[in-house]
Amino acid sequence: MNRKPDRAEAWNLLTEFVHSDNLRRHALAVEAVMRHLARKRAADEEEWGGIGLVHDIDYERYPEEHCTKVRDILGQHGWPEEYIRAVVSHGWGICSEEEPLTDLEKSLYAVDELTGLVAAAALVRPSRSVLDLPVKSVLKKWKDKTFAAGADRSVIERGAAMLGVSIEELVADTIEGMQAEAEAIGLKGNL
Repeated sequence: MNRKPDRAEAWNLLTEFVHSDNLRRHALAVEAVMRHLARKRAADEEEWGGIGLVHDIDYERYPEEHCTKVRDILGQHGWPEEYIRAVVSHGWGICSEEEPLTDLEKSLYAVDELTGLVAAAALVRPSRSVLDLPVKSVLKKWKDKTFAAGADRSVIERGAAMLGVSIEELVADTIEGMQAEAEAIGLKGNL
Protein backbone atom coordinates (compact mmCIF):
# COMPACT_ATOMS: atom_id res chain seq x y z
CA MET A 1 0.00 0.00 0.00
CA ASN A 2 1.32 3.41 -0.95
CA ARG A 3 -1.24 5.45 0.98
CA LYS A 4 0.37 7.81 3.46
CA PRO A 5 -1.81 8.89 6.37
CA ASP A 6 -1.96 12.67 6.84
CA ARG A 7 -1.67 14.60 10.09
CA ALA A 8 -5.42 14.92 10.57
CA GLU A 9 -5.79 11.14 10.35
CA ALA A 10 -2.92 10.64 12.80
CA TRP A 11 -4.41 13.15 15.26
CA ASN A 12 -7.89 11.60 15.03
CA LEU A 13 -6.47 8.16 15.67
CA LEU A 14 -4.38 9.43 18.58
CA THR A 15 -7.37 11.13 20.23
CA GLU A 16 -9.48 7.98 19.77
CA PHE A 17 -6.96 5.85 21.65
CA VAL A 18 -5.27 8.35 24.00
CA HIS A 19 -7.32 10.40 26.45
CA SER A 20 -4.62 11.49 28.90
CA ASP A 21 -3.66 15.13 28.39
CA ASN A 22 -0.09 14.36 29.49
CA LEU A 23 0.29 11.54 26.97
CA ARG A 24 -1.21 13.72 24.23
CA ARG A 25 1.25 16.51 25.06
CA HIS A 26 4.08 13.97 24.96
CA ALA A 27 2.90 12.80 21.53
CA LEU A 28 2.81 16.42 20.30
CA ALA A 29 6.31 17.01 21.67
CA VAL A 30 7.70 13.94 19.91
CA GLU A 31 5.89 14.93 16.71
CA ALA A 32 7.42 18.42 16.86
CA VAL A 33 10.94 17.09 17.37
CA MET A 34 10.52 14.50 14.61
CA ARG A 35 9.35 17.23 12.21
CA HIS A 36 12.37 19.33 13.14
CA LEU A 37 14.74 16.42 12.57
CA ALA A 38 13.07 15.58 9.24
CA ARG A 39 13.57 19.17 8.03
CA LYS A 40 17.18 19.05 9.15
CA ARG A 41 17.74 15.84 7.15
CA ALA A 42 15.63 16.88 4.14
CA ALA A 43 13.31 13.94 4.88
CA ASP A 44 9.52 13.66 4.66
CA GLU A 45 8.30 15.89 7.48
CA GLU A 46 4.71 14.61 7.30
CA GLU A 47 5.84 10.99 7.58
CA TRP A 48 8.24 11.65 10.45
CA GLY A 49 5.72 13.86 12.25
CA GLY A 50 2.83 11.44 11.85
CA ILE A 51 4.87 8.54 13.17
CA GLY A 52 6.02 10.67 16.10
CA LEU A 53 2.42 11.64 16.85
CA VAL A 54 1.10 8.06 17.04
CA HIS A 55 4.16 6.35 18.54
CA ASP A 56 2.46 5.69 21.91
CA ILE A 57 -1.03 5.00 20.54
CA ASP A 58 -1.30 1.65 22.33
CA TYR A 59 0.29 2.73 25.62
CA GLU A 60 -2.77 4.00 27.50
CA ARG A 61 -5.18 1.17 26.66
CA TYR A 62 -2.67 -1.67 26.48
CA PRO A 63 0.33 -0.80 28.68
CA GLU A 64 1.36 -4.46 28.96
CA GLU A 65 1.24 -4.81 25.16
CA HIS A 66 2.95 -1.50 24.29
CA CYS A 67 4.66 -1.70 20.89
CA THR A 68 2.77 -4.94 20.21
CA LYS A 69 -0.86 -3.85 20.02
CA VAL A 70 0.14 -0.95 17.76
CA ARG A 71 0.48 -3.44 14.87
CA ASP A 72 -3.23 -4.23 15.11
CA ILE A 73 -4.33 -0.63 15.63
CA LEU A 74 -2.37 0.94 12.79
CA GLY A 75 -2.78 -2.11 10.55
CA GLN A 76 -6.58 -2.03 10.88
CA HIS A 77 -6.47 1.62 9.84
CA GLY A 78 -4.44 0.87 6.71
CA TRP A 79 -1.15 2.37 7.82
CA PRO A 80 1.88 1.31 5.74
CA GLU A 81 4.09 -1.43 7.19
CA GLU A 82 7.16 0.86 7.25
CA TYR A 83 5.25 3.32 9.48
CA ILE A 84 4.16 0.50 11.79
CA ARG A 85 7.69 -0.89 11.95
CA ALA A 86 9.04 2.55 12.86
CA VAL A 87 6.55 2.88 15.72
CA VAL A 88 7.32 -0.63 17.00
CA SER A 89 11.08 -0.01 16.86
CA HIS A 90 10.93 2.91 19.31
CA GLY A 91 10.53 0.33 22.08
CA TRP A 92 13.61 -1.67 21.08
CA GLY A 93 15.16 -3.49 24.02
CA ILE A 94 12.33 -2.39 26.31
CA CYS A 95 9.10 -3.80 24.88
CA SER A 96 10.09 -4.64 21.30
CA GLU A 97 12.71 -6.73 19.52
CA GLU A 98 12.50 -4.51 16.42
CA GLU A 99 15.84 -2.70 16.15
CA PRO A 100 15.74 0.86 14.77
CA LEU A 101 17.46 0.79 11.38
CA THR A 102 16.47 3.91 9.43
CA ASP A 103 17.26 7.50 10.41
CA LEU A 104 13.56 7.97 11.18
CA GLU A 105 13.48 4.94 13.49
CA LYS A 106 16.73 5.88 15.22
CA SER A 107 15.46 9.45 15.73
CA LEU A 108 12.18 8.30 17.26
CA TYR A 109 14.03 5.87 19.52
CA ALA A 110 16.39 8.64 20.71
CA VAL A 111 13.94 11.48 21.24
CA ASP A 112 11.03 9.61 22.84
CA GLU A 113 12.78 9.48 26.21
CA LEU A 114 14.58 12.79 25.74
CA THR A 115 11.41 14.85 25.29
CA GLY A 116 10.41 13.85 28.83
CA LEU A 117 13.74 14.96 30.26
CA VAL A 118 13.61 18.27 28.36
CA ALA A 119 10.02 18.90 29.52
CA ALA A 120 10.97 18.22 33.14
CA ALA A 121 14.00 20.51 32.86
CA ALA A 122 11.79 23.28 31.46
CA LEU A 123 9.22 22.90 34.24
CA VAL A 124 11.73 23.43 37.07
CA ARG A 125 12.88 26.75 35.59
CA PRO A 126 11.38 29.97 37.01
CA SER A 127 9.78 30.61 33.59
CA ARG A 128 8.42 27.02 33.34
CA SER A 129 9.16 27.35 29.63
CA VAL A 130 11.06 25.47 26.94
CA LEU A 131 11.45 28.78 25.07
CA ASP A 132 14.34 29.97 27.24
CA LEU A 133 15.77 26.55 28.10
CA PRO A 134 19.51 26.32 27.39
CA VAL A 135 21.15 23.03 26.47
CA LYS A 136 23.48 23.34 29.47
CA SER A 137 20.51 23.23 31.88
CA VAL A 138 19.34 19.94 30.41
CA LEU A 139 22.87 18.53 30.50
CA LYS A 140 23.18 19.53 34.17
CA LYS A 141 19.90 17.73 34.95
CA TRP A 142 21.10 14.78 32.84
CA LYS A 143 23.83 14.10 35.41
CA ASP A 144 21.32 13.95 38.27
CA LYS A 145 19.95 10.41 37.87
CA THR A 146 17.13 11.12 40.35
CA PHE A 147 15.84 13.97 38.18
CA ALA A 148 13.23 12.74 35.68
CA ALA A 149 14.31 9.24 36.64
CA GLY A 150 11.82 7.77 34.16
CA ALA A 151 13.80 9.18 31.23
CA ASP A 152 16.17 6.33 30.44
CA ARG A 153 19.50 8.00 29.70
CA SER A 154 20.98 4.77 28.30
CA VAL A 155 18.29 4.68 25.59
CA ILE A 156 19.00 8.31 24.71
CA GLU A 157 22.75 7.60 24.59
CA ARG A 158 22.24 4.56 22.34
CA GLY A 159 19.95 6.59 20.09
CA ALA A 160 22.45 9.43 19.78
CA ALA A 161 25.23 6.93 19.00
CA MET A 162 23.08 5.24 16.34
CA LEU A 163 22.46 8.65 14.76
CA GLY A 164 26.14 9.59 15.02
CA VAL A 165 25.41 12.77 16.99
CA SER A 166 26.50 14.00 20.41
CA ILE A 167 24.11 14.18 23.34
CA GLU A 168 24.53 17.96 23.21
CA GLU A 169 23.39 18.12 19.58
CA LEU A 170 20.46 15.79 20.24
CA VAL A 171 19.39 17.88 23.24
CA ALA A 172 19.67 21.09 21.18
CA ASP A 173 17.56 19.60 18.38
CA THR A 174 14.98 18.32 20.86
CA ILE A 175 14.68 21.72 22.54
CA GLU A 176 14.40 23.46 19.16
CA GLY A 177 11.72 21.06 17.98
CA MET A 178 9.73 21.42 21.19
CA GLN A 179 10.00 25.22 21.09
CA ALA A 180 7.99 25.24 17.85
CA GLU A 181 5.02 23.74 19.73
CA ALA A 182 5.66 25.20 23.19
CA GLU A 183 2.07 26.28 23.75
CA ALA A 184 0.48 23.03 22.53
CA ILE A 185 2.75 20.93 24.76
CA GLY A 186 2.17 23.11 27.82
CA LEU A 187 5.69 24.53 27.96
CA LYS A 188 5.23 28.13 26.86
CA GLY A 189 5.50 29.13 30.50
CA ASN A 190 5.50 32.71 31.73
CA LEU A 191 8.30 34.50 29.95
